[in-house]
Amino acid sequence: MRDRWRRFRRGPATLGSTLFVLLLVVVALGAERVAPHRPLAMSTHIFAPPSAAYPLGTDQLGRDVLSGLVYGARVSLEVGVAAAAAATLFGILAGTLAGYYGGVMDALLMRTSEFFQVLPTFVLAALLVALWGPGLTRIVGVIAVLAWPRTARLTRGEVMRLKQREFVAAVRCLGMSDGRIIGREILPNALPPVIATGALIVGQAILLEASLSFLGLSSPDLVSWGVLLNSGQRFLFSAWWLSFFPGMAILATVLAFNLIADGIIDALNPRLVRR
Repeated sequence: MRDRWRRFRRGPATLGSTLFVLLLVVVALGAERVAPHRPLAMSTHIFAPPSAAYPLGTDQLGRDVLSGLVYGARVSLEVGVAAAAAATLFGILAGTLAGYYGGVMDALLMRTSEFFQVLPTFVLAALLVALWGPGLTRIVGVIAVLAWPRTARLTRGEVMRLKQREFVAAVRCLGMSDGRIIGREILPNALPPVIATGALIVGQAILLEASLSFLGLSSPDLVSWGVLLNSGQRFLFSAWWLSFFPGMAILATVLAFNLIADGIIDALNPRLVRR
């Protein structure tokens, strides 16, 4: 574990991204104490540019942009982590069953995953949310449904490779059950690339949620980065800060999770050589 941690923090970009995400988590958890104002509290300071009183300015209703970003971080992280966890768990289950047992189960699960992969993700997500209605739980469910095929196919490939190895054949000859073989011998060796994929899904889920919110397909009661972008895009040239700061928050967060995924790959695969 010490060697893996050393490889993980060897890159300054990976270490900086990890610290940024940890800071974002702390800010999201303590939003009530960190934010200077309530996110939906209106004032007479309309379209106030960034200043000492309002570090990131205010919008057309006098609401503080900084407070909106702080509370929006909570929504983005909740959606990203919940969707990634659901997609990863279901993908691991489907990929393990398909890769280990093969046959009809493999064909059924992989054809199902291919069906979701060939469809345009954003268009399908927008259609499902429009049909089911807005809501944080529905958005998480839609993102998880669209993201699980990648994890499933990756897990399937790892399981198919590992089940042919000598150590698996040895424990099978000893009479170990399929469940114990999968849980003790195969999955621990198949999870490293899946964990890295889960970190990528977090960033993609945050970006997809922001895109749906930008189109007005989220609950109006939620304050998210996509909602802030939606309200600020009409004033792009007259009040640039309304779109700039939420956009930079989305960019920095998605980039951080992608860099963390690269660091996980480097840490868990020490033989990987990057060009």
